[in-house]
Amino acid sequence: MREEILKKMKDTADYIFCHPELSLKEYKSSHALADFLEAEGFEITWGLAGFETAFVAEWSSGRRKNEPEESVQAENGPAESTEPIIGFLAEYDALPGLGQECVSRQKQDGGPGHGCGHNLLGTACAGAACDLKDRMQAENLPGTIRVYGCPAEEIVVGKIRMNEQGVFDDLSVAVTWHPFDRNRVSYDIWQAQDIKNYKFYGTAAHASKHPEMGRSALDAAELMNVGVNYLREHVTDDVRMHYTYTNTDGPANIVPAYASTNYFIRSNKWERTADASERVDNCARGAALMTGTKIEIERVTCNKEMKVNRTLAELFYEEMTKIPAPSYTKEELKFAEEISEAAGFDNKGEYFTGLEPLEDKPVPLSIGTDVSDVSHTVPTIMLSAAAMCKGTPLHHWAATAQAGMSIGQKGMFYAAECMAAGAYRLVREPELIRKAWQEMG
Repeated sequence: MREEILKKMKDTADYIFCHPELSLKEYKSSHALADFLEAEGFEITWGLAGFETAFVAEWSSGRRKNEPEESVQAENGPAESTEPIIGFLAEYDALPGLGQECVSRQKQDGGPGHGCGHNLLGTACAGAACDLKDRMQAENLPGTIRVYGCPAEEIVVGKIRMNEQGVFDDLSVAVTWHPFDRNRVSYDIWQAQDIKNYKFYGTAAHASKHPEMGRSALDAAELMNVGVNYLREHVTDDVRMHYTYTNTDGPANIVPAYASTNYFIRSNKWERTADASERVDNCARGAALMTGTKIEIERVTCNKEMKVNRTLAELFYEEMTKIPAPSYTKEELKFAEEISEAAGFDNKGEYFTGLEPLEDKPVPLSIGTDVSDVSHTVPTIMLSAAAMCKGTPLHHWAATAQAGMSIGQKGMFYAAECMAAGAYRLVREPELIRKAWQEMG
């Protein structure tokens, strides 16, 4: 990879880290990535799927610009005569309340922060695309490279809407990665998710003088949650139902006329998620009936589980075995030791390891991502790279601290090199793309 690209990656990741922006407000972050890619010869188009902070950066070897659309995509995947279109899925939104300096002790400022390493995620995708472009130009290989700037992953919105509107439909393969505490091919089933708001409407009254005239929306919300807690006994082990109150305003001497909750309902299969979600809905309806209130159920977003692809997993794993995992300085290892102690990580002093073996079977995870919906449209591969020491959980101040320093950046460089190497193989060997599509069924 060119030294110039490596420098641009570091500078871009640093900039995005220092300007953390929440979902759908990633104006500086998205433009930083787009500027990086435009300077490397990519053509930028903004406003995908109606998002101000969504873009696609495209570079083509030449043929595709004037080709009729119908020749690009076959019914069950790319047409054999079609030159490959490789898409990299970039993210750049931060999380609320995770503002953190690159120090080994918690020092939050309460503002947004990159506790999921998205300052690294999007930048590595841009770097991989640039490296792939260099390789294709050097060998005069046909094809198209796209980097999709995808907003709002943290609220599970961006790629969902983009996928619904056909943004990814003509891709040959989608490639991405995620910062974690280890290096591996993410041969994982990320969870199917259904995210809903439950809004209860009651009747206000003086809570002491005329309680009989009131109908408590807060009571309804509480009863709903009690019902859901009993429901936990009667779902499969992979089902997760977790919630927060989003509105409980008002003094205690007024019967609350409004209350709302937000629920994440998840499992390893959309069918189980949908079933659990309907049962949660019934808990809400029952609570409204018991309290004489009205219920409004609002679906915020939803996504299917990840559809893994063995062909892509084996290909990218093979390429990852050829690329040395990052090595770390004494200072970085000392930092890992200090932050592990400060945060209480149980890693037994093993802070970083090399490439982990590819699993024989998909691994169920207890987290979700909007990348999953893309995997049902086009063959998709996700890699993991150590951008933090072992034991570091995502959405944690320690993840933020490491995402902004050399530890996180080494994971970013490694991920970019691995993604570029695997994508290069796909361009060189289009039969692998056809094989990946055959798995889609």
